[in-house]
Amino acid sequence: MKYLILTIAILSAPLVANAQGINWMTMDEALAAQKKNPKKIFVDLYTTWCGPCKMLDRNTFTNKDVIDYLNKHFYSVKFNAEGNEVVNYNGQRFTNPGFQPNRTGRNATHQFTTALRVTGYPSLAYFDEQGNFIQAVPGYRTPQQLEIFLKMMATDDYKKLTTTEAWNEYQRNFVSTFQ
Repeated sequence: MKYLILTIAILSAPLVANAQGINWMTMDEALAAQKKNPKKIFVDLYTTWCGPCKMLDRNTFTNKDVIDYLNKHFYSVKFNAEGNEVVNYNGQRFTNPGFQPNRTGRNATHQFTTALRVTGYPSLAYFDEQGNFIQAVPGYRTPQQLEIFLKMMATDDYKKLTTTEAWNEYQRNFVSTFQ
């Protein structure tokens, strides 16, 4: 019996390590948290019907390196781009007046999604420490593909990348550490 308990404990250790997960919050919560402790904001814009969005949740947002990096350097927001959450941003109130709660599949696009000029899902949006919108990057990313964007934003390297050549060089010189 003692060996069975020990075996179960050893086999479940990786699950417990990832149980922590990303500290998701709403956009309003992230903006409020920034006022107390300035950090950049990372927003996962997803929809309920989006297959690549579900892959991002399953394959990328469960990765220990991604979890640790996001929790340390960003306030992370999970935002349904077609949902009915109210967002108060830059003195404006964003809603989804066309939202249909009983609808399955696609729904109306949220005003905040439109304000960020997001047209594809998933999209990952970044905001600076003062809540200013930086950029939204569309598409599914593996942990290793996401790493370059997270580190570029967290370190403010994005401010130096003003040309395609600079971005290409940055990618060539980037050394990945995520597993």
